[in-house]
Amino acid sequence: MSDRNQKTDSERVLVLGVGNVLMADEGVGVQVVRALEKMPLPPNVECLDGGTGGFQLLGALQDADRILLIDACADGGPSGTVRRLQPRFSSDYPRTLTAHDIGLKDLLDAAYLTNGPLNVTLFAISIDPLQGVSTELRPALANQLPAILRTVRDELFFPPTSIGAEFSNLRP
Repeated sequence: MSDRNQKTDSERVLVLGVGNVLMADEGVGVQVVRALEKMPLPPNVECLDGGTGGFQLLGALQDADRILLIDACADGGPSGTVRRLQPRFSSDYPRTLTAHDIGLKDLLDAAYLTNGPLNVTLFAISIDPLQGVSTELRPALANQLPAILRTVRDELFFPPTSIGAEFSNLRP
């Protein structure tokens, strides 16, 4: 087992929010990370606004022992529904992740090929894919933001022992 897969007190945790903040709810991952950065977090946690992805994020992924990835998902679920997944390969990610994630999946594959398996927990947040240009979250999702933040913070402070737990219809 490599050093990066052994849990230690100094485990480097990357909270990576991705999305296009110019497309309303599609930017929810970035909005979550921006809000988390204003909250007290463990000292081993780094929050990163990943925007719409890209290979400039490869180093951050490779340096992390554990990655919490937060992204929008156009899966038909009620806006703000959060699914917690632990994908191992890019093919394990939901097909309904938003458009920028084609590049993100390539990035995750590159990190896997160059550095071995990644410890990724994906928070896929359901959104309505039919929305216009806006830098604000739509009210249905904005109302869910406090519950989404609690879910991610709970993962940082109290990681669950079971894999594949799902949280849905979270309410503030």
